[in-house]
Amino acid sequence: MKTINKMINLRLLALLFAGLLVISCDDDDDAAPEEENEIEVITNVNLIFTNTADASDVVIASAVDPDGAGIMELEVLNAINLSVDTEYMLTYDVLNALDPDDIEDIAEEIEEEDNEHQLFYSFTNNVFANPMGDGNIDNSSDAVVYNDQDENGNNVGLITTWMTSSTPPFTGSFTTRLQHQPDLKSATTGANDGDTDFELTFVLNVN
Repeated sequence: MKTINKMINLRLLALLFAGLLVISCDDDDDAAPEEENEIEVITNVNLIFTNTADASDVVIASAVDPDGAGIMELEVLNAINLSVDTEYMLTYDVLNALDPDDIEDIAEEIEEEDNEHQLFYSFTNNVFANPMGDGNIDNSSDAVVYNDQDENGNNVGLITTWMTSSTPPFTGSFTTRLQHQPDLKSATTGANDGDTDFELTFVLNVN
């Protein structure tokens, strides 16, 4: 009888120990940190302004990160020089060129994840006839002519249209800011919501 009782006790102890192991594993799973959103490495940004009436008239403004994944930020290389009273379509090249044998098209990734991204703009007041004003970085409801929307109908900004002023000459500034807004983006989110992937300010000349 003592032997049987001893065997029963050992079995109960084994079951209790196994139960504690399962609970401990569940606790470890619950305590695991949430996966963070991966930050894209961006080494090259090209703003491509194409005259909508003459596709051969293309103006490119560029920024490059001189040390790749190092501590330095993207540096603007040149000004934006546009003609007066002219409509341009703005598109982008955004690249990770750290490995020249495997260049990543970040603009394509932004397009694929367009419900998490939006480009916002700021520019010298009334340098453009359309959109008028000074952009939507300070106020997301201000005018920018977006030509692309995500699946929810919210603006993206990889394709926009700009009509320059008819009163030359004009020198001002043009800022583009890419916001990453996973689980945040809506019709009312602005340039301070989410994380900034890049913010670039160019000298803008309209002559």
